[in-house]
Amino acid sequence: MKTRRLTKKEMWIFAIGQLGWSILGGIINTWLVTFYLPTSGSVAAGAKFYVPTGLVVFGVLTVLGLITFICRIFDAITDPWIASLSDRSANPKGRRIPFMKRAAVPFAIITVLVFFAPVEGVSGVNIAWVLCSLILFYLFMTMYCTPYNALISEFGKTQEDRMYISTAISLTFFFGTLIAYLPFVFAGPLQKMVSYAWSYRIWFIVLAAIGLVCLLVPVFKLNEKEFVDAVPSDSDTIKSLGKTFKNRDFLKFAASDIAYWIGLTLFQTGLPFFVKVSMQLDEFYTTVFLGAMTVLSACFYPVVSRLVMKFGKKKLVICGFLGLAVAYVVTALTGVVPGLTGVLPGALIVVIAAFPMALLGIIPQAIVADVAEQDAILTGEKREGMFFAARTFAMKFGQSVAMLVFTSLAVLGTTQDLKSNDLTASPIGLRIVAIVAVCFCVLGAIILAAYDEKKVMKTITDNAEK
Repeated sequence: MKTRRLTKKEMWIFAIGQLGWSILGGIINTWLVTFYLPTSGSVAAGAKFYVPTGLVVFGVLTVLGLITFICRIFDAITDPWIASLSDRSANPKGRRIPFMKRAAVPFAIITVLVFFAPVEGVSGVNIAWVLCSLILFYLFMTMYCTPYNALISEFGKTQEDRMYISTAISLTFFFGTLIAYLPFVFAGPLQKMVSYAWSYRIWFIVLAAIGLVCLLVPVFKLNEKEFVDAVPSDSDTIKSLGKTFKNRDFLKFAASDIAYWIGLTLFQTGLPFFVKVSMQLDEFYTTVFLGAMTVLSACFYPVVSRLVMKFGKKKLVICGFLGLAVAYVVTALTGVVPGLTGVLPGALIVVIAAFPMALLGIIPQAIVADVAEQDAILTGEKREGMFFAARTFAMKFGQSVAMLVFTSLAVLGTTQDLKSNDLTASPIGLRIVAIVAVCFCVLGAIILAAYDEKKVMKTITDNAEK
């Protein structure tokens, strides 16, 4: 069957799916810790504790940190499993979109249920609820995201198409993350009519509904078979996973990507705390800073493709890592350097981080697509699903480590009992979090330096010229 390239309009239709799952993922990444580990100011406003927040697991971990880590270990199993099922699928409607269609509704519903702990107070029942609902959240997220990401390589038939799709989904990713921050602005007024918890739950329901609509747009508007005519892989999960990790260049990229996601998630999870505790500002500024960063970052997007043509992808991603590290240094120095308080450090972070966020938002997805294409040329087997599953796992593993690290480090330096059930973040702990984020960004740059971009691109170019 003869296939065709996506039009620019169809690429944006595809990118709307990213908007959907970034809203849902953003709700969890932004609000899980904020909701279940409230600051003292939030407690004064009516926030309640549903799970223990002290370092009660082996004396060094929080219950919430351990829960998120367990859930991501579960992801380590489901990511390659879903990827293999998708790669081997012989569904007449395509290998990817049927999975996305089945996952969309439960994905959105479970996102909301994570925040509906049934007991009003610290309880083992709530711990079980959060654990089980998060496991289901990550399962359905994987069912949607792994096939979705595999389509980046399959829909991007040329370097130009891959960069355009990567740019589009990066924009929708950032705007989805920004939308997930909106309850910081709009939950307050609702607290005059409903409880603190419900003022946020109502907005989670609204945002999840918006996210669901976005998830379904590419499912119903794009016919996968018009654009992709791939032969299903004959490798089972273990065999396919083994082949994927035999690709040394992909291994180097994946290791650097884990470091990136740890650094980024530490910042994203910590932003509300940095604003309220370190900068001593109203939580409203969390959305202001993220919104300004998103808009300014989007202004750099048209430049990124031209820079890639001139400098290549690897050098720019390394620059992105180092630029993000500088922004985190400012975060660590907030409240320490005289004059670096209030809105000023937030404004500096926005300006410094905007360009690196543009680079890191667009280019890594294109690198995975390059490696997947090179591997298909060399092996004769198209396993895009498994490559993007491995990248998704890198993202989720990095996020889980970040959650574990954040919940453990953010409370250091507090004057409270570290095993207290109502422990809140401290300025010293947040400073340590920022320093750790700097270290992971620098580590990511060092690891990526070993990636052989010239070899990968030469294989693709030589094949195109045949």
